[in-house]
Amino acid sequence: MPELPEVETIVRTLRPHVCHRSITSAHVLRTSSVHPLSLPLECLEGCRIADVVRRGKILKFVLDVSDAPKQSLCHGDGLYMLVHLRMTGRLLVRSRDTVPGQYVRCLFVLHGPEGATQLFFEDVRAFGQVFVCTPSILAQWSFWRDLGPDPLHLDEEDFAARLMKKNAALKAVLLDQKFLAGVGNIYADESLFAARLNPRRKASSLTQEHSVRLLHCLRDVLRSAIKHCGSSIRDYCDANGNVGAFQNTFYVYGRAGQPCRCCGHTLQKLRVAGRSTVYCAVCQK
Repeated sequence: MPELPEVETIVRTLRPHVCHRSITSAHVLRTSSVHPLSLPLECLEGCRIADVVRRGKILKFVLDVSDAPKQSLCHGDGLYMLVHLRMTGRLLVRSRDTVPGQYVRCLFVLHGPEGATQLFFEDVRAFGQVFVCTPSILAQWSFWRDLGPDPLHLDEEDFAARLMKKNAALKAVLLDQKFLAGVGNIYADESLFAARLNPRRKASSLTQEHSVRLLHCLRDVLRSAIKHCGSSIRDYCDANGNVGAFQNTFYVYGRAGQPCRCCGHTLQKLRVAGRSTVYCAVCQK
């Protein structure tokens, strides 16, 4: 599943292709790929994409509806399009004459000074969704409403205080999207290794020093992953179709049974919060 660095990379590679372009048409090729609370995608026609931003693992298109013929649907409230990629979702920019493949679930025709292009939402497993909404409709989506803070912008004291209230294992807490938005299995494992913390340790047991170290390591890992354009394990690629390279630097994720890059001890595999977890029993006591 694309995590914070992958989604951030997609946002950054999308912006040059879609910002300030108008959506001339929008098509749904699989109805289940549209969120149940969503407005019809047709109301996007005539909207201009003002910006693309990230919230956790979700992409948010900020739309200018001033020239849209169906702007009455917004009730003066503004309009967004959210894309939740889930397991295998991808957003790809393609030429106007590209024929959509079998896994394209929604497509958008964009028009700008250089002509028309297409934006494909592909999803092999079809778990991802597109959600067109006003701010008031978006507030009804509990997943969005309950998202925790972004780890790249969280204050050290707030992070430590939040950890103190959690009796669950550190790995489970980092994966909880209500606690932090955007961290998944890859970056939880890599950050805990960088901080030299056992993934099974109770979050509430951390000292202030440990909490600050974990936050700094988490940020360093996430920023390094963004610099490497994310991790490509199976399906992930950016908006240009390019894969990431951070997987080439993994210390623990996916390396169970191999020697630790720091101490040489064999990396162990266990399950924490129902997720496969790899760690070093020597470095992460």
